[in-house]
Amino acid sequence: MKTRSTDHATFVIERDLRAPVGRAFAAWADPQAKRQWFACHDNWVSLEYDLDFRVAGAEVNRVADADGVVHAYDARYLDIVPDARIIYAYDMKLGDKRISASLATVTFRPTPQGTTMTFTEQVVFLDGYTDDGSRRQGTEILIDNVQAFIEREHEIVH
Repeated sequence: MKTRSTDHATFVIERDLRAPVGRAFAAWADPQAKRQWFACHDNWVSLEYDLDFRVAGAEVNRVADADGVVHAYDARYLDIVPDARIIYAYDMKLGDKRISASLATVTFRPTPQGTTMTFTEQVVFLDGYTDDGSRRQGTEILIDNVQAFIEREHEIVH
């Protein structure tokens, strides 16, 4: 018999971006743009990526790590308010084993310098999966990637 368990965590990552809200929001909404920054390990192999950015739409990202283990991300968009917020739920699998389920919220607030983007994740790790902070670390990398992408794209336009 398998041991069943849940381990809850919440974390918040905030960034001040040197770009307007519309550009920041578009980096999350446009499939071509998001695919450019939505990876936390450059040496992993992309197997599948798809983004249907609308309420009730889905996002799928499957990659293989250096050992060939498939990491699968499956999301559903619950709420989208253009240039203000994105709320989605997602689960993660390693191979065939579901390791977590999350609710994520991204908010965008205009500032005199550009945008404050806040990412909040409420995650439950499942059935003995020990995260040891790697989810937050991987998400920090993703948020660094999106910030660099947004600011680079903004500089190209201006």
